[in-house]
Amino acid sequence: MSAKNRTVSGALGGLIGFVGMSAIAGVLVTVAVTPALALSGMAATNTINVFENLPDYLAIDQLAQKSNIYATRDDGSTGLLASFYDQNRVEVAWDSISPFVKDAAIAGEDPRFYEHGGVDLQGTVTGLVTTIASGSARGGSSITQQYVKNVLVQKCEALTDEKKRTVCYDAATETSPDRKLKEMRFAIGVEKKYAKDDILRQYLNITGFGGTVYGIEAAANYYYNTTAAALTLPQAASLVAIVNNPVKFQLDYPDSETNGAANGYAANKQRRDYILGEMLRYKKITQADHDAAVAAPIEPVITEPSTGCTTAGTSAYFCDYVTKILQTDVTFGPDEETRLANFRRGGYNVYTTIDLDLQNAAVATMNENVPKTYDGWDVGSVITSVQVGTGRVLAMTQNKNYTQVDGTDPSATAVNYNTDINQGGSRGFQPGSTYKVFTLGEWLTEGHSLNERVDSRRKSDWGTFKDSCLGPQSFPGYNPKNDANESGTNYSALESTIGSINTGFIGMAKKLDLCGIRKTAENFGVHRADGDPLEQGASAVLGTNEIAPLSMAVAFAGIANNGITCSPVAIDRITGPDGKELAAPKSDCKQSVDPAVDAGMTYAMQRVMTEGTATASNAGTSPRVPMIGKTGTTDGNKDTWMSGASSKVATVVGVVSVTGDINQRQVDFPTGTAATARHRMWPAVMSVANARYGGDAFAEPPTKVLQAVQIPIPDLRGKSMADARSTLESAGFSFADGGVTDSEMPAGTVARTDPAGGTTAGRGSTVTVFSSNGSQVIVPDVVGKTEAEARAALKGFAVKKTDQDVTDPKQVGTVLSMTPAAGSGSAPGGEVTIVVGKLGAVPKDKG
Repeated sequence: MSAKNRTVSGALGGLIGFVGMSAIAGVLVTVAVTPALALSGMAATNTINVFENLPDYLAIDQLAQKSNIYATRDDGSTGLLASFYDQNRVEVAWDSISPFVKDAAIAGEDPRFYEHGGVDLQGTVTGLVTTIASGSARGGSSITQQYVKNVLVQKCEALTDEKKRTVCYDAATETSPDRKLKEMRFAIGVEKKYAKDDILRQYLNITGFGGTVYGIEAAANYYYNTTAAALTLPQAASLVAIVNNPVKFQLDYPDSETNGAANGYAANKQRRDYILGEMLRYKKITQADHDAAVAAPIEPVITEPSTGCTTAGTSAYFCDYVTKILQTDVTFGPDEETRLANFRRGGYNVYTTIDLDLQNAAVATMNENVPKTYDGWDVGSVITSVQVGTGRVLAMTQNKNYTQVDGTDPSATAVNYNTDINQGGSRGFQPGSTYKVFTLGEWLTEGHSLNERVDSRRKSDWGTFKDSCLGPQSFPGYNPKNDANESGTNYSALESTIGSINTGFIGMAKKLDLCGIRKTAENFGVHRADGDPLEQGASAVLGTNEIAPLSMAVAFAGIANNGITCSPVAIDRITGPDGKELAAPKSDCKQSVDPAVDAGMTYAMQRVMTEGTATASNAGTSPRVPMIGKTGTTDGNKDTWMSGASSKVATVVGVVSVTGDINQRQVDFPTGTAATARHRMWPAVMSVANARYGGDAFAEPPTKVLQAVQIPIPDLRGKSMADARSTLESAGFSFADGGVTDSEMPAGTVARTDPAGGTTAGRGSTVTVFSSNGSQVIVPDVVGKTEAEARAALKGFAVKKTDQDVTDPKQVGTVLSMTPAAGSGSAPGGEVTIVVGKLGAVPKDKG
């Protein structure tokens, strides 16, 4: 563009600006000559008519303030976990602002603040003339006008739609006569409604101090690590200086060439000293105060505010969980985006459920026992504790550093392993055998007892399972083994629980409804972490659903609470910016199983702690109170779990493979094998829990839950297998085919049963029946026969003789006993030992 064009353009712009500004000047003359006229709304000219037709009401909405998340200590004091804000602001009252700040603001920005009616004629005209003369905008707005502009900008900032927000912001800040007229009209309206001190206070609370720092309290905190009330004279003037041009005068760029530490923050100092001079001029300070303040160096103490869960340190994942809850709480708005925006701007204080003592114990034992990374293994570990009866989450940690964005650092993650995927968590982990407790609950609900036995043989075809939801199900080839290679054929439900016998639980599930087992788990609040429905096949009985650890902690808390499960809550109370309490999310408690059933579950799970797979965790806990528990190990020892509870606190501890597979029994940590880390961490947390919360005895189960009605098992030897099945089922037992075994009974007939005929077992128990292969012969009875007669009768057997001294001559040479016993079976040619009497020494007469 040519110089000529630039001159013409500049002249034209100046002319248009002058015409526009003349309208403002007309208003100002009226305001200056007749302040009452402007305040009363009367018009003197056409310009005033236009002015008066503008709206004069400015609704002052709540200022954006930071919201805080707190932990509450035992003594009732609070500790800040994190703050969230779009604008770092803390509103303060008039008395909480230093008089130096108030005087500096008036002297530097609007010396006639207490004299005008919202618009300062002299300042605005000076700004008008300078703008027209220089072609660039100049100040001159009163404090009230600046306040109005800030309020309009705040209204724009509250919009969640970015396009609408931009349009609104441009309209609120454009340099135009229209905007200036509207701003002036609003300023006069504000002065009609509010007292001067209140306007000044709100101005100091709303104005920006650079970056995301808004309001004098946040500015004092950030720049000088103090409060608005405690600011010194030079500090107050330095902060008020920033308001004039935050980018130019802010104090958090020490390397700045124009306003940095090297030149003593020269730009800010120049503006600060000007303000100090104005304060002296208007007699707000003495000459001595002025000189001392001017001589004082500018030495900011930048104090970064807490922002986001990163600042929550070792409680960061719990903090993250709380924020996800807030995003689903209708207290903060109709949808997730609005809720988070409102929370970040609303000045809320959120007081959480976390128990810092329990949390610190969880963090300490995690750091001691599980590394953040391990070569060749994507190792993860979690600890979650929930208060029984309330659902309050007391502790939550994992073996990673918290980050808000996942990157390449394997020691850090944004994923909370403790929670569901829609709560910032993962897709969950297989809980292994800890899930068996829900089959136990369904077993007892259906009327079975703890001492009832089932077919527990390992097999590749378990036949057809009942499923009332999906119809009969079969799983050919499904052949789970027992972790310790237990080979019993007839475990009771209690034995299976104590020893975590896989085949015992599959045998129990075979007599139940797979859909019923799933529903029992759901009754305890269990669900898949990815939001899909729980799977309910035979493998699910052994814990193959991917579930969040928090869900399992809630379920175990329900078992410890007489079968009443309470949904998790992480927030105790919420207060708004006015200090009034708002409705916080509540726990929903429901009866998951009948109390008698639950008593049976806790009875069995106490036995797990004292004599089963969880004895290591039980032994390491002190003080000891009644506790329930269940261990879990997934296929290949990929994941290991210890879940348990007192009557007060439930805790779940796990060491998991986040991705990939590894055998934890072959991995050594500095404190022991990876597979046993759970038994070092669980006691560390529960020892603190027991000391803090104690623990009561669990309810005693009724007899019918412990022991089913005992009935005799019929002797089935020699019967056909069909007759044996019919006889057993008529007597109230379940039949299980144990296969073929060596026996003297005719081939195809019953050789023996387990339990044996003639003993008793609970009604409904499974009796395993073994058929004979006819390979053995019956050993004849030779007791009482002579040795010669015995050998003749035992022809075909390998006879072994031993002697035994006798005193009765009639027993000499006679078979006294035999092994195996008469009537039992033995393979042809098998060894039979006979004991034959031999005359011993005759006792001497003592007379």
